[in-house]
Amino acid sequence: MREIRHPGGSELDLATILRTVGDPVRLAIVQELLGGGERICTTLTESLDIPASTLSYHLRLLREAGVTRTRAVGTQRHVSVRADDLERLFPGLLDVLAAKAAV
Repeated sequence: MREIRHPGGSELDLATILRTVGDPVRLAIVQELLGGGERICTTLTESLDIPASTLSYHLRLLREAGVTRTRAVGTQRHVSVRADDLERLFPGLLDVLAAKAAV
């Protein structure tokens, strides 16, 4: 099985992260992960009501930006927010991302 590549802590860039989470679907994914911790991709597909292919695309962008971490367990992919890295490098960012906009 191919290794899942994640950017190192020194590669994380605030502008890239903000651009990536600026998409409403990706922001919803991050909020879902922040609210529920590590999740399996299939549960994210169900809770966000989006096709698996769409979720896969958005998760790849979040991982490549350094927002999430994905680990393989058999055929399943477990996804979580890189909370420790993000909080250390950008204090308060996760609080802002977790806040849902008032309507």
